[in-house]
Amino acid sequence: MTGNVVVLEPGDERAQKIAKAMGSQTASDILTLLAAGTKSLTDITEQLNIPLTTAKYHAENLLDAGLITVSETRYSIKGREVKMYSLTDQLLIVAPKQTNVRALLLKYSSLFGIVIAGTLAIFALTPLLASQAPVGAVPMAANRAGGSEMYAVKAVADSSIVQEVSPDLALAFFCGGAFVIFVLLCYEAYLWKKKR
Repeated sequence: MTGNVVVLEPGDERAQKIAKAMGSQTASDILTLLAAGTKSLTDITEQLNIPLTTAKYHAENLLDAGLITVSETRYSIKGREVKMYSLTDQLLIVAPKQTNVRALLLKYSSLFGIVIAGTLAIFALTPLLASQAPVGAVPMAANRAGGSEMYAVKAVADSSIVQEVSPDLALAFFCGGAFVIFVLLCYEAYLWKKKR
């Protein structure tokens, strides 16, 4: 199972390092050898029958490119530090960068659709919420016997308030959503221009 997927563009600095490291059959042989398990430089030189300086040169290039890693450090009988090399757990994909305009338009048009749906929902729900207006007590008639007034509870709902609040709230939501989409589009344009 691959632990990491790395997508590289041709001409990218890391892609150039990988190309340099892989430009030799010896480097390819070292990678094949390390696929079987961790090895030291001495193991590599013995199994590939190459000089230690050649193995060290290619190992450093492969390390710099990120294709291999020092998995552990051991000590020899003489007390010298011995690096053990292994393959990195990654999948490398080298592909040219393409801006998929269709996917970009679909992404932002779907966001715009969500903003419009939210605006319509707010516009439709605001009158329903406003109909739950505050309740006020309105005097009815004085009680003949005790002279006290009786009050009837009457809902106070001013239709002009409902009509003013609903469009304003919906318009504010729409403008806010459109502004966020505009900012995201500007950021996408900035990234596109930066990579060119």
